[in-house]
Amino acid sequence: MNSQRQQQAKPAVPASSSSLCSSSQQPQAGKQPRAWMDADFRRQLSARRERVEDAFEFEGRKVGRGSYGQVFKTKPRSCADAPAGDYALKQIEGSGLSMSACREIALLRELKHPNVISLKQVYLAHETRQIWLLFDYAEHDLWRMINFHASAKKCNSQVSLPPNFTKSIMHQILCGIHYLHSNWVLHRDLKPANILVMGTTSPERGRVKIADLGLARLFHQPLTPLTEIDPVVVTFWYRAPELLLGARHYTKAIDLWAIGCIMAELITDKPLFYCKQEEDIKTSSPYNRDQLERIFSVMGFPSQQDWRDLPHLPKYGDLVRNFGTGQQYARFSLGRHMSRSFGMSETSPEFRLLSRLLAMDPLRRPSAREALEDRYFLEEPRPAADVFNGFDIPYGKRDFISDSSDNKDDPARQQQSQPVHASLQQYQQSHQQALLLQQQQQQLSASSTCEPAAKRMRLQQLPAAANQRAYNPHHQSADGRQQGPHPKPYPMQEYNGYRASYN
Repeated sequence: MNSQRQQQAKPAVPASSSSLCSSSQQPQAGKQPRAWMDADFRRQLSARRERVEDAFEFEGRKVGRGSYGQVFKTKPRSCADAPAGDYALKQIEGSGLSMSACREIALLRELKHPNVISLKQVYLAHETRQIWLLFDYAEHDLWRMINFHASAKKCNSQVSLPPNFTKSIMHQILCGIHYLHSNWVLHRDLKPANILVMGTTSPERGRVKIADLGLARLFHQPLTPLTEIDPVVVTFWYRAPELLLGARHYTKAIDLWAIGCIMAELITDKPLFYCKQEEDIKTSSPYNRDQLERIFSVMGFPSQQDWRDLPHLPKYGDLVRNFGTGQQYARFSLGRHMSRSFGMSETSPEFRLLSRLLAMDPLRRPSAREALEDRYFLEEPRPAADVFNGFDIPYGKRDFISDSSDNKDDPARQQQSQPVHASLQQYQQSHQQALLLQQQQQQLSASSTCEPAAKRMRLQQLPAAANQRAYNPHHQSADGRQQGPHPKPYPMQEYNGYRASYN
C-alpha cells in the first residue's frame, strides 16, 4: 500500500515530442493542456490568420477619428477575398474587446437589413491585440449633408434636390428602426452623424444606413430597468425628456423621439433642441437643466394631463425646483415655433408626423410601424429607394485626414473642418458655369441661321470645368478647391462626420 502511494505521489515526467505524436500517449481526461502547447498553437493559428494589412490598402486613407479609434477608406488587395470596391475599416482604440465593440459585433452579425449598416468582417491582430471592423463604405452622412445645406443658406446658394428628399430619408430611417425594434433592439444613439447615405460609387446609391450600434441593447417584455447598467444614453440634443428626467424603464419611444429631432433638423438645417453643453455625451447624471429648458422653450411645459406619469419620474423633484409650474413656457408650442421660424403649416402632413414623433409623453409617440403608415408617406411625391432620386449628388467626397492633424492646435487639423465649405464652393462654381453655358446656348438658339459657322462654334464651346457634363448644374467642378474661412452654421466643432458615423 505504501509503495503504491509513493508511486502515485511521484511527479509526472514531461512527455517527449515524439511521444506527443504517439496515439498511445493521449492526455488523460480532465487534464489542462500545458501553457507552452497553447502558445505554440496560438502562433500557428496567427500565422494562418489573414492579416488586415495584407488584405486591404488603407495607409494614408484615414477619413475619421475619435475616442473609439480611427476609420479608413480602404480597397481590397488582389489577394483578398472581399469583392472589389470601397470599404470602411474601423480600428478599435486600445487592445482587446470593449463592451461597445462587443455589442456592435454581436448585433451586426445577426441583423441584416437594407437600412442597417453591414458588417463584412472582423479582423483580430494577435501581436497587437487590435480589432478591426470592415463595413460597407458610405460616402455621406446626414451631419455633413445638413451642414452643407446650412452653409449654402448662409451663402444664399440654392441646392437642387428632389421634392421627396426629406420624405425618402425619413421613410428609410423608420424602416431600419422598425426592423431593429421588431428584433427587440434599441439603438439608443440616433443622431444625424449616425445616419449614413451611400454615394455614387456604391451599387446602393442613395440608400440610407443606420450605423453605430455600440450603445444598442436588447430589451424584453416585461421591461427591465436598463438604467442600472447604462444611466445615460443618447446625445443630449436628441435625448428624450423621460431620459433627462431619469426614467428607469425607457422604451422604444426614445428612438422615435430622436427620429423626430432628426426630421426637424432635415427640415430646418439646424438642431431643434440645440443647447451648448460642456460635454455633449454621457455625463454622470441624466438630468440636465439647460437641455430641458431648451425643450420647453420649443415645446412648452408638459402638464400632468398631457403626461400622466410625469410626477412619478425620479427627477421630477428637480424639475419642480428648477421650473416650478412652468407658467413661463405657457405661450410656447412646437406648432408656433415651426410656423414662425420656418413657415411650416400646422395642418400639413409633415408637421402632423413631426408632432407625433415629438410627443412629450412617450406613450403617445407612435411606433416605427405606425409612423410608416402615416399619411405623410402616402401622399405624393412618394418616398424613393434612392433619396437623390436621379439628381446628381451635390456633396463632396470625404477628405483624407493626415496624422499630423491629430493635434488640435495644428493648422492642418483646422483645415479639416472645411470640407463642407469646399464642397459648397465647388458646387457654386459648377452652378455658375452651368448658368453661363445655358446663356450661351440661349444666345445660340436666338441667333440667325445665316451667322457664320465659326461664330456659332464659338458659342458652342463649353467652360473648362463644365465640359464633362453640359446642362448639369449639379455636377461638381473639376477645378481645385478654393480656401477660405469655414462658415459654421452652428457650433458642432466636437463632431467629425465620419467619426460619429462609425463610433
